Amino acid sequence: MTNSSRQWRPEMTSLLDCFGTPAVLLRADQTVLAANRAYRRTYGDGKPLQGRRCSEVMAEAGHDCRQKGNHCPLDACRHSGTEQHVVHDGVSGSAQVDLYPIRDDNAEVAYFLELLLPMRAEAAQAARVMVGNAPAWRNVVALIRRVAPSDAAVLLLGESGTGKELAAAAVHQGSHCRNGPFVPVDCSGLPETLFESELFGHEKGAFTGAHSRKIGLVEAANGGTLFLDEVGDIPLSLQVKLLRLLETGQFRRVGGVEPIRAQFRLVSATHRPLERMVAEERFRQDLYYRLNTFPIALPPLRERREDIPLLAEAMLKRLPAARGLRLHEDSLALLQGEYAYPGNVRELRNILERAALLADGVWILPEHLSDGLRRAPAGENASAAAVPVARPPVPGVDAIIPLADLEAQYLRWARGNHEGDRRSLAQCLGVSERTLYRKLDALRSHAQHIVES
Repeated sequence: MTNSSRQWRPEMTSLLDCFGTPAVLLRADQTVLAANRAYRRTYGDGKPLQGRRCSEVMAEAGHDCRQKGNHCPLDACRHSGTEQHVVHDGVSGSAQVDLYPIRDDNAEVAYFLELLLPMRAEAAQAARVMVGNAPAWRNVVALIRRVAPSDAAVLLLGESGTGKELAAAAVHQGSHCRNGPFVPVDCSGLPETLFESELFGHEKGAFTGAHSRKIGLVEAANGGTLFLDEVGDIPLSLQVKLLRLLETGQFRRVGGVEPIRAQFRLVSATHRPLERMVAEERFRQDLYYRLNTFPIALPPLRERREDIPLLAEAMLKRLPAARGLRLHEDSLALLQGEYAYPGNVRELRNILERAALLADGVWILPEHLSDGLRRAPAGENASAAAVPVARPPVPGVDAIIPLADLEAQYLRWARGNHEGDRRSLAQCLGVSERTLYRKLDALRSHAQHIVES
């Protein structure tokens, strides 16, 4: 250690004591220059820490960086010059590691400020899954950390498979409701006739088949977080009841009389353009403003390709079929290639799980990956990669036909040309699976009527 370092070490230690969480100042070789009281109390062994390597200190405290697949973020921070955020597991628990580079007078990275935050198991799991260092993803994580401690309603926006439910869980774990339940509600999977009963519950005898009282999902979320997934699929007729709940904090079970109060943190998500739906009067404007207090847009995977190595590594650790497997560099290059990933992170996981089942040795090779990675070019819109290239039957510019007839023509074409299932077709068309089924059923009824007449 230089003389200048000895001179400013007491001042630096005093500055680090401003942090309530364990904080330590490091050199590039992991040597400890200064540590605050919280760090010495949590990880110290009573011996002086200055001049020792942080990996040695952490190992003696039960947080060996080499155990359980932990990776030291210092090398990545030194090479990239950007902050790093990882989760380390140890025998005494998990901790979030936030590492920040500090530059000298020549703008070179010379020191590193490391903050460690002990985490509950559920919070550690949520943070571990939210991996990534792409600027767009770091912005998402920063927004989640900023909004989580508040009571503001969060609206998560993004394509299907971008990790909206994981982001919602991260908001929950960072909030004051973390000790309460996290209750997800799949709004697209609830039939309209059962939506109100599932959300608010019902009293015994409220309708045919209601043989006993049922607690609804809103009541189950009391004291925790209610996550409304695909909120854009809530039927318009029921949106007013949800709005009343958010405005008053009260609801009634179906068939009930007494109002019930529920306190919960609200997080919602959708892949639909809610602003356009409001303009088209398909979504209530007042409800939209209630949900959209703090919007967070999750980027598609094609806009954060630099995170694919980190995501793939984390996924391979969690997949039972992939234990002990490693990605060959040619496979990694293929994963980071020109493929558009219409299914985003969820699709990447499926690709790796399939490849793990095909791999015989310790390496996942290019031939174990799907052929679509080689064929499909990247596109500005992920859904474009799943849309057939055949041209739909659109009438000439001088032909005007009823919109209902035009929609019917397009649906017949889409049904005949789409190679996937009904769910993926609904996703490409931008409607719920329930709406698509209703429209296709109407087409069949119309065709049957023509045949019978």
